[in-house]
Amino acid sequence: MSEPFHPIEQPSLGDRVASEVLRRIASGDLGPGDRLPSERRLAELLAVSRVSVRAGLQQLKAQGLLTVVRGGGARVAAPETIGDPALTALAQLDRTSLLDLLEIRTLLECWAAERAASRTTAADITELRGHIARMADPDDNKAQADIDFHLAIARICDSPIYRHMVGVIHGTLSEMVRFHRFELFGGPEDDQAVHDQHSAIADALEQRDRAAARDAMARHLAWVRSRYETLNLAAHKDLG
Repeated sequence: MSEPFHPIEQPSLGDRVASEVLRRIASGDLGPGDRLPSERRLAELLAVSRVSVRAGLQQLKAQGLLTVVRGGGARVAAPETIGDPALTALAQLDRTSLLDLLEIRTLLECWAAERAASRTTAADITELRGHIARMADPDDNKAQADIDFHLAIARICDSPIYRHMVGVIHGTLSEMVRFHRFELFGGPEDDQAVHDQHSAIADALEQRDRAAARDAMARHLAWVRSRYETLNLAAHKDLG
């Protein structure tokens, strides 16, 4: 054997603290916006020094997974704090890039709807139908209600990885939906079509029918794509 073995480096206590907090985030025990215990309490819970806790949390802050809380402490990064402003700016500059995002959304959101169908509760359905009702309320913001509906499904599907991915594109998703609902297809007939499509998604989730939920989401996003093609999205470049 030409290459000698090398000693395996033991992880520092700070590394172990970071790994344990990351494990709690990945498991869903700690969600976006949740505040972590104080450094002193974490030191007690993990049986390490506060110096080690501080080192571990600093690693996660550097990775953008934690944010500093005014007055001390840390929170799990929320979607609005981990979004990509460059991606949002690109969508504002060239609306045709939204077609790429729509294709990616179709892959991700059909998966999320299918997964959510086996996890939806009665309270979740009440929330979803509330967002749908807001879409039809002239005194409410139909685009924000639409965004909230899709974010609710991201929460219901109970995947920290998916929620983090949605957080990264949160700003761009919001820009996309606002463009849809106010510029690309903002008429009464379009509003009714979108309302009915979201109702079909909620119906499938309420029935806990995974295939129906996936298909309802696919039909909704396929309709959006058809509107892109019908209205010639290329003509809407540089509207940001």
